[in-house]
Amino acid sequence: MRGPGEILLVSCYELGHQPVAIATALAELRRAGFDPAAMDVSVDRLDEEALGRARLVAVSVPMHTALRLGVRVADRAPESAHVSFFGIYAELNAAHLLARHADSVIGAESDGPLRALAEALEAGRPPESVGGVRTAAAVPGAVTQKIRPSVPSRAGLPVLDRYAKLEIGGELRPVASVEASRGCKHLCRHCPIVPVYRGRFVAVPREVVLADIEQQVAAGARHVTFGDPDFLNGPTHAVRIARELHERWPELTFDATIKVEHLLLHRDLLPELARNGCLFIVSAVESLSDRVLLALRKGHTAAEVPEALRAVREAGIDLRPTLLPYTPWTELSDLPALFEFAERHDLVDQIDPVQYTLRLLIPPGSAVLEGDEPRPWLGTLEPDQFGWTWTHPDPRVDDLWRLSSRLAARGAEQGEDPLATFAALRDLAFGALGRPSSAARPVRKRGKPPRLTEPWFC
Repeated sequence: MRGPGEILLVSCYELGHQPVAIATALAELRRAGFDPAAMDVSVDRLDEEALGRARLVAVSVPMHTALRLGVRVADRAPESAHVSFFGIYAELNAAHLLARHADSVIGAESDGPLRALAEALEAGRPPESVGGVRTAAAVPGAVTQKIRPSVPSRAGLPVLDRYAKLEIGGELRPVASVEASRGCKHLCRHCPIVPVYRGRFVAVPREVVLADIEQQVAAGARHVTFGDPDFLNGPTHAVRIARELHERWPELTFDATIKVEHLLLHRDLLPELARNGCLFIVSAVESLSDRVLLALRKGHTAAEVPEALRAVREAGIDLRPTLLPYTPWTELSDLPALFEFAERHDLVDQIDPVQYTLRLLIPPGSAVLEGDEPRPWLGTLEPDQFGWTWTHPDPRVDDLWRLSSRLAARGAEQGEDPLATFAALRDLAFGALGRPSSAARPVRKRGKPPRLTEPWFC
């Protein structure tokens, strides 16, 4: 096998799943004749010996949590190693990473540039000569490159049993994680994908997706999570994959993420997704305030949320809303309304408690910063924190966020029943308004709905 010394690929966090980004990079490098090693520090301790041998350390940072962990890994790499960060958050934070932590940065479509970087280092060519690779001496490359996608290579990664499971009927099932597409054609202002892809998305060939599912089924997977930002960005592509998945593995179930807007636009497709094994859909409801939804450019209104919920349930699928309760546009009264909505629509068990505590992240280049609207709430860019600070105009909102975050984290650490955590968070929200909730603790009327055992989304 060829190589510029040892190549080490490091994953830090992919929502509790076996990492797709690292598996994809492994496939591209192995296809080019390299023999890279891989580690996932979200499930294993950092292997200092392997890190010390590396001459190319490539750190995958598809999200904020991964980046916070990734810089710690990079800072422990030997001086002789070339350290590269790749993924969406590498592109957003390129200037700071190159100044403090990295020798090069690669954006979201990293497979080809990462292979080319390894080839350049092997040949003794400067990294800045490689298209799509940014160094302190180079300008950013294009976000996408024409490459022939490889089936992700999962040999050498921790086994599926080390990752999040599907909890269903008292049973825990191993979960495969795949991508049918990358990027998104929508422009929600708070989404980190927007400043990178700018309304573009890339469909992964159907045969590649199914081959990746096949190898994970062989490794024990009994459920599939489609990690696409929106599974119905390409509805024909998505439905074909779901249909063939069910034909080949009739007992296999899946979940996917779909916008409220798409749930309504493509509601006729939902029954077929259910027939093909869709157990639940994650949807970024974010808020029940039209003021907030407009500021975020979400593409749906508060009145459309129960309509989408009804469409999903009529198809025989559960809806698991995700939330963004704390934004500069949130009013204190918006927060108790989330709990009332969950109780009124029997969603208490479908919303993980942490969702009631999430606060807007503003990375460098965020679309939230575009335009000339006044932003009296905006603070400063803090490169070490990988984003901008902001302070809510109503200090009671920030106070409630701090109290709620601590309460939710403590409940998760102690393994508290989510219904109890929900009730405590609800009481805090109503108490902040000076209107204590009179509602009793919710009672689980049926068995827990199917869910993944990893509840953190950031």
